[in-house]
Amino acid sequence: MRFFELLNFQHTMAWLFPTLIFMVVFGVGLAYAHLRSKDSETRKNTITGHYADGIEERNAPFPLIMMLIVAGTFIWGFFYIVMHGLLGVKI
Repeated sequence: MRFFELLNFQHTMAWLFPTLIFMVVFGVGLAYAHLRSKDSETRKNTITGHYADGIEERNAPFPLIMMLIVAGTFIWGFFYIVMHGLLGVKI
């Protein structure tokens, strides 16, 4: 039990709003930002395979937001390990 009941609400808002903002930014990033090359438009429109129920496969360019998230995850993990080693914190 907490001494201040308002802390529960504040903590809930502290994780809820960043999550919602991330979901919106991630969705917009997936929809509109791609790594561009000479043949990006043709790759987005050319169908390379057909599956059941009308699902079609395309060789579309990799979304920029996904590349930034993957790179950020690796960078965060590297610095997390380095800083724990430098500060002498037991993991």
